[in-house]
Amino acid sequence: MTAAYQPSMLDLAADGPSLGPLAGLRRHPLSRGAWVDHLPGWVRGSDAVLDTLLADVPWRAERRAMYDAQVDVPRLLCWYAARRELPHPLLTEARAALTAHYAPELGEPFVTAGMCLYRDGHDSVAWHGDTLGRSAHTDTMVAIVSFGSPRPLLLRPRGGGAGLRFPLGHGDLVVMGGSCQRTWEHAIPKTARPVGPRVSVQFRPAGVA
Repeated sequence: MTAAYQPSMLDLAADGPSLGPLAGLRRHPLSRGAWVDHLPGWVRGSDAVLDTLLADVPWRAERRAMYDAQVDVPRLLCWYAARRELPHPLLTEARAALTAHYAPELGEPFVTAGMCLYRDGHDSVAWHGDTLGRSAHTDTMVAIVSFGSPRPLLLRPRGGGAGLRFPLGHGDLVVMGGSCQRTWEHAIPKTARPVGPRVSVQFRPAGVA
């Protein structure tokens, strides 16, 4: 059963959704050249953006091969390629702000936006790194902005070791950089708790998937 979404009383914005300063980003250095930046509540009034994403994004279900069977992907997906208009103007603003902030390190813009809808606690994503493109052999960045009910983003080093946990929701920002996609893995686990929907928006440079 899908739980009713409960907006955050701390996420109210009388003048509509807006972005806070990126000066408050906190960097967490990891092993083997990986790092994670984290900024809670970067998007103010994020629940208004969530309403648009739930209503206007053309969400689709996918099936993938697992062993000898085809299984449902436990979340809904949508991909916005470069130059495709994003479903809310704040996302366009966020992508531009992230590009400007990380330009000295990244050296190129964020151009695509992958989106995942976790409808309730049954939806999840297994341990993985985003290594289908250049990130399989090149340091890069993936910036994630979360909308809706908080869900924990777990990270762990490939091969074992101590991990990290970030409870992302209500406009939180996390950026995985350096070798993170190759040397660390991340996941959103299932939960038996009643939780409402969460949308993850992942901004990437060209050729990173």
